[in-house]
Amino acid sequence: MSELHLKHWPKGLPRHLSIPATNLYDNVEVAARRFPDKDFLIFYGGRLSYGEFRRQCEAIAGFLQQRCGVRQGDRVLLDMQNSPQFVLAFYGILRAGGVVVPVNPMNLSAELAHYVRDSGARVALCGQELLERVQPLLGQGLEHVIVAALSEYAGSDSPVALPAALAEPARELAGEGLVGWRDMLDAGLSAAPLATGPDDLCVMPYTSGTTGQPKGCMHTHRSVMSTAAAGAEWVRLPSDNTVLAVLPFFHVTGMQMSLNAALYRGNTVVLLARWDRDAAARCVEHWRVGSWHAISTMVVDFLMNPRVAEYDLSSVWNMGGGGAAMPDAVAARLQELCGITYMEGYGMTETMAPTHINPPGRCKAQCLGIPIFDTHSRVVDPQTLRELAVGEVGEILVSGPQVMQGYWGQPQATEQAFVEIDGRRWLRTGDLGRVDEDGYFFMVDRLKRMINASGFKVWPAEVETLMYQHPDIVEACVVGARDAHRGETVKAFVVLRPDARTRVSERDIIDWAHGHMAAYKSPRVVEFVDALPKSGTGKVMWRALQEREAASGAGG
Repeated sequence: MSELHLKHWPKGLPRHLSIPATNLYDNVEVAARRFPDKDFLIFYGGRLSYGEFRRQCEAIAGFLQQRCGVRQGDRVLLDMQNSPQFVLAFYGILRAGGVVVPVNPMNLSAELAHYVRDSGARVALCGQELLERVQPLLGQGLEHVIVAALSEYAGSDSPVALPAALAEPARELAGEGLVGWRDMLDAGLSAAPLATGPDDLCVMPYTSGTTGQPKGCMHTHRSVMSTAAAGAEWVRLPSDNTVLAVLPFFHVTGMQMSLNAALYRGNTVVLLARWDRDAAARCVEHWRVGSWHAISTMVVDFLMNPRVAEYDLSSVWNMGGGGAAMPDAVAARLQELCGITYMEGYGMTETMAPTHINPPGRCKAQCLGIPIFDTHSRVVDPQTLRELAVGEVGEILVSGPQVMQGYWGQPQATEQAFVEIDGRRWLRTGDLGRVDEDGYFFMVDRLKRMINASGFKVWPAEVETLMYQHPDIVEACVVGARDAHRGETVKAFVVLRPDARTRVSERDIIDWAHGHMAAYKSPRVVEFVDALPKSGTGKVMWRALQEREAASGAGG
């Protein structure tokens, strides 16, 4: 197992990190004792202190236990956009001894039905604007739905307005099983003593479902605590730091790096319910934000804003994320504007966010980084599981304290996801990568995404990275297209800069690509689109484009 990366380990950081052996809710208790009057959450001008946050969490837990019958280990659905109520519900569920099942607020009733049925959740907490999707599930598994109007926690001292769709006051609720958020708090019920420990289930996020139905990833309080603590320690997050939360909390990167790590450190978190590049810039300027996590597509959009230079962004000292490689041109623009280097990392729902992060001060471009505290990783041949040499491409395996216990109710899928090598249990990521001579890991592509063009292996992610060098390309997604002679050929869906749409043709892009990359990997087909499809976390949904292309080819 390679230890090349250890010579680049961040100076002053231990290789082993002692993780608090407690329920994650203990972080609320600690922060509330230390900083009772300090702002924890700022939401469109509304403020919630650490002390008040703890008080409301206790009331939520008491209601869940006494009125909804939540017991230790019960799964509870959480369907909300980023808001104080999401955070309160998250920790209120944990205080009650329950297991949080966070779901994408873009899901419709049929999709939500799978999560309810699969997890066995009987209770849900949802945003008022999402109620029409959740209410049909009452009597279909759900017994209680607690409804929050996000507007109730907004204030007046805000540089940005709450999105109109969320500004509606709390409605009158009609229907058995429905409870208003304020009614829950006003009940003033007390929770029983906390009985869950570090090895009990804590959070069960679901995979994106790109290979079949989404699966619940079983994470304990210990595995969630591990990346919350590690994320804070890796960048030496100070307690008097303000975090901008723009990544959705239902997804593990936002949940861990913008919420749980911030709470662990006692930070103040400025919440945006939805991504908005102007709102993000105004919040950075107004609240003097020090750090924020954003995936590369968000950063691209942020820097494409023609007004971005008008904002004072000088307070930002730390920005990082993952999801896709950061294009060189975008990273250079961020360095020019803010004087910071975007710190890329790598993780999965199965690992509760990061397993790898670039070392501060020694970041490499389009790089996953190095394995973090107590984490082991290697690149192996996908068939033989033999560890590969420096530079060879294979499947990335990881092992560490952040790895899930397995998939909920799916022992066969769990067995397939893990392999034992040299007495250690490894998670098979399904991602192809390589290690360089310094021990840094680089993503090549998904194991199942490879394009076979006349026998040549083409990795779409590599082609996309090269295409970002074109000055008029904003975004690109590469897929395989049917070809009578090559079997498969390379096709690129491209979003152009607005000022280029009348002067740049698809043939121009094809010709440029032929001059900037090997002929076998250069796109032979280009299709301009107004936007690329993205998931709720902002990742480009390449599989949707691949399926669309496959259907088009079959029809032809």
